[in-house]
Amino acid sequence: MSFLAEITRLLTGLGFRVETGVLSGESPEEYVVITPMSDTFVYHADNSPMYETQEARLSLFSKGNYIKRKNQIVRELLARKFLITARVYVDHEDDTGYHHYAIDVEKHYEAAYG
Repeated sequence: MSFLAEITRLLTGLGFRVETGVLSGESPEEYVVITPMSDTFVYHADNSPMYETQEARLSLFSKGNYIKRKNQIVRELLARKFLITARVYVDHEDDTGYHHYAIDVEKHYEAAYG
């Protein structure tokens, strides 16, 4: 399973509408936008990549209790061995009423390129 597919499955399992890059269509009360950030080869052996590290930002938008939902996401990410590299409250969007909370995650996968 790919990195984005794994995150999407996790978040939809929690009841979120999930999209990559930008939300299309009408906005629900809460949703998550996944923004891919990087794919790197951190570990090498014999000049071949051993593991690929993929990283993304999860932007939670909620008009309700974002703290409860943020904690659910964090618990599930950690249970599935994702590394959380940052968590930050971005802003309350006064014009839309959304709280915006960002969670940066990464995960290591065995490289399929060696």
